Amino acid sequence: MTQILDALPTQHPNRILCSYHNPSSDLQIARISNISHWYFERVVFPGDWLLFEAVAEATLEIYSCDGITTLLTDHIPCDHLQIATPTSSTVLRSMK
Repeated sequence: MTQILDALPTQHPNRILCSYHNPSSDLQIARISNISHWYFERVVFPGDWLLFEAVAEATLEIYSCDGITTLLTDHIPCDHLQIATPTSSTVLRSMK
């Protein structure tokens, strides 16, 4: 299935690669809504990982679903979820 996503705003050049893990036994919804002209929302199943690109100023909101109710359970700054990415020079050295 093709999924069309809203592109990150071009006025924010400081994009980072982030990762979030749902350690609970409940379905969660991960949402970023504090960046103007951009909206991000994904379902994260129990035990699953979410890999996404965001801007450093973004905040990931976590909503937990227990079947009947959905509650906002956490606010996480995306710069705390940033994962290290290899630099191009490291990649080039490892290819030799």
